[in-house]
Amino acid sequence: MNSEYNTEQESFWAGDFGDEYSRRNVGITGPANKIIFFSNVLKHTGSLASAIEFGANIGLMLKALRQLLPSVELAAIEINPTATEQLAQISGLEVHLSSILDYTPKRTYDLAYTRGVLIHIAPDRLNDVYDRLYQSSRKYILIAEYYNPVPIEVQYRGHTGKLFKRDFAGEMLDRYSDLTLVDYGFVYHRDPFPQDDITWFLMVK
Repeated sequence: MNSEYNTEQESFWAGDFGDEYSRRNVGITGPANKIIFFSNVLKHTGSLASAIEFGANIGLMLKALRQLLPSVELAAIEINPTATEQLAQISGLEVHLSSILDYTPKRTYDLAYTRGVLIHIAPDRLNDVYDRLYQSSRKYILIAEYYNPVPIEVQYRGHTGKLFKRDFAGEMLDRYSDLTLVDYGFVYHRDPFPQDDITWFLMVK
């Protein structure tokens, strides 16, 4: 494990595997599924002045959000240097090259969100990520992850200890008494505009 990080999951995504993942994503075209995803979320939030993505990779979700909200102020936290090179090409994006676990929120955003990131966090450090999400949000928190009613681990591309499913939203709602669930939904992988069997939860302070 890279001594720079405290968990094996951080080293995994900051290193060669994260590089390969980022390069695969560069070849993905067509933001329609992500635009439709955010359209469903924005039905409940209305226009947003600012948003921050935790674990943004190369910024495909951020680009989709900006297509819907051209004037939105965007920020990203990303651990992988290869991915942040792509993020740096997005005009006006505030980029933090950092592990989420090392990130210290210095301001709040209308929306703080994750998409397929909490599933890769060391389970015993999830509360730290929940705290950072909560502290970064002025109003809304969105998590779009693989759901399971109880915590389970799933092998990920031949690797163990790298993907975990659980009720992330339920844990956040239990942790912060002022959070309320606004809406939730599931996007099936056979949907015309799929999101890889992701379940999303929108919460408001």
